[in-house]
Amino acid sequence: MTSVIFGSYDKYLKRLEDEFGVRITNKSAEGAFGDSIVIDGDDAPCEAAYKAVSYLKRIAALNEDVTDQHVDYAINMVKDDKAEELADFGEDCLCITSKGKPVKAKTVRQKKYAEAIKKNTVVLGIGPAGTGKTYLAVTMAVKALRAHEVSRIILTRPAVEAGERLGFLPGDLQSKIDPYLRPLYDALYDMLGFDACQKLIEKAVIEIAPLAYMRGRTLDDSFIILDEAQNTTPEQMKMFLTRLGNGSKAVVTGDLTQTDLAKGERSGLAQAVKILEGIDDIAIFRLSDRDVVRHRLVQKIIAAYDKHADVKKQEKFKAKRHDAGGKK
Repeated sequence: MTSVIFGSYDKYLKRLEDEFGVRITNKSAEGAFGDSIVIDGDDAPCEAAYKAVSYLKRIAALNEDVTDQHVDYAINMVKDDKAEELADFGEDCLCITSKGKPVKAKTVRQKKYAEAIKKNTVVLGIGPAGTGKTYLAVTMAVKALRAHEVSRIILTRPAVEAGERLGFLPGDLQSKIDPYLRPLYDALYDMLGFDACQKLIEKAVIEIAPLAYMRGRTLDDSFIILDEAQNTTPEQMKMFLTRLGNGSKAVVTGDLTQTDLAKGERSGLAQAVKILEGIDDIAIFRLSDRDVVRHRLVQKIIAAYDKHADVKKQEKFKAKRHDAGGKK
């Protein structure tokens, strides 16, 4: 067990020791190296290290490989005084992929996000790239379809050009639009398999279409996902939310820091967060860089960009104050 927790050549053990300022050894009752873990040091650092190690033990007990990401997450959560949330992290399986692999939340916030989707009719999932917003939404949609809670899945996103011109892409309209929908296809193929997914699409049990195709429709008995919602206008967002029919559930996902709308255009997602806050059966759920489940560098990249944005914002504020003072 301890070799799984602490990694090859005890690289994770050394990382935990450095981060918390403690000494960690694996000893059995007889004094030989084994599966009993001893943490030496001052009380507070030892307690913090113990909480991180306990989380890693639970990950290993789920037959999952402990990774750099798990170790980073455990350290960050303990240092952020959120260790009690780690204790709530369980082995809940959200769904099974086409290859028989269980899909589980990888962070505490991801687990709560999945629970929010299960409990509420409408969920707005907001967070940076790599936090699993779309993948978990698709996972919950497939789970609902398999349990016959809904009769179809509808996936949509706005076809907003992110630095590319749609007209220059080859092929007909559908061919031009497909690249914008590819992340949704990828998640579905992972969950259902290519052949099964294609059959469900042919039977219209699964529909993947641009947001513009939703206008004028009433979507009953459906699990509807709007992806990249930061690129909707307020009018488009209102149009989407009012498509909701009887027996349906909607999940809206987006990253408010990556808006590709034209300069001066308001984001429909940003407005919806303000308008819908506090309405019963609507959950506004925020994920952070702590929940990034891609390569560990993605979390650092997001943090660096956020820091840069904060500096630019402060410089802009100071410049405005200076101008105002000069005018006086």
